[in-house]
Amino acid sequence: MHILNLHICILFRPFILKTISTTGCSVDMRPALKEKKQKMKSVKIEGKKRSELGKKATRQVRSEGEVPAVIYGGNETIHFTAPAIAFRTLVYTPEFQLADISIDGKNYQTIMKDLQFDVVTDELSHVDFLELVEGRKVNATLPIKFHGQPQGVKDGGKLELKMKSLNVRSLPKHLTENISVDITNLQLHGNIRVEDVKADNIEILNSPRVPVASVVTTRALRQEETAAAPAAGAAAPAAAAPAAGGKAPATAAAPAKEKGKK
Repeated sequence: MHILNLHICILFRPFILKTISTTGCSVDMRPALKEKKQKMKSVKIEGKKRSELGKKATRQVRSEGEVPAVIYGGNETIHFTAPAIAFRTLVYTPEFQLADISIDGKNYQTIMKDLQFDVVTDELSHVDFLELVEGRKVNATLPIKFHGQPQGVKDGGKLELKMKSLNVRSLPKHLTENISVDITNLQLHGNIRVEDVKADNIEILNSPRVPVASVVTTRALRQEETAAAPAAGAAAPAAAAPAAGGKAPATAAAPAKEKGKK
């Protein structure tokens, strides 16, 4: 009976929330329900190692529809080529992705560092990759993901996004697809600056005082404020009218006093 109960515990282990003692096995699955870090997107690229370098060899590579590329940052520098289409999902996107490059049966986990395009045709002409080495920090550019509706926008302001990405330094295992910035509490005429952005295990390299997002006054709101100003100004003379009227009898009494002297 205990053997049967033990098999049941193992079979339904992913669904057990509390410790079970009545069946003879004790399993606490609450830690397994903790949210796991989202796995980063990765683009697979099949490449061929270059045997020849130089301008002539490079022109030949491009004429065959291949793009020359390089991987550096690891134990060696690898020059390789791959079809232009293999880079498309990595290059033409605002997302930050890893590049899993396979060359002659050996895999390299990398991030894209630099791109070059032909000045005439605007075609991709060269790509630089940085190999990720465990325990070695790397510099990267991560996009910013804004979420929430600013309070300042609800009050009639306009949201202006000053930055789309941040330069960061981190260990490869802590790299993320984006940096989340909550703008819910951003007020009218307010700013969120680089120093206000927090990311676990990531050092942000941008200047701390640079604005990331702001809520500014719109033209309609300025017109409302301008229209309200004359109304407030007209109220002041109206309130002062009784005081001016009170001085009038004193002014009129002066000639009467002088007439008495004559």
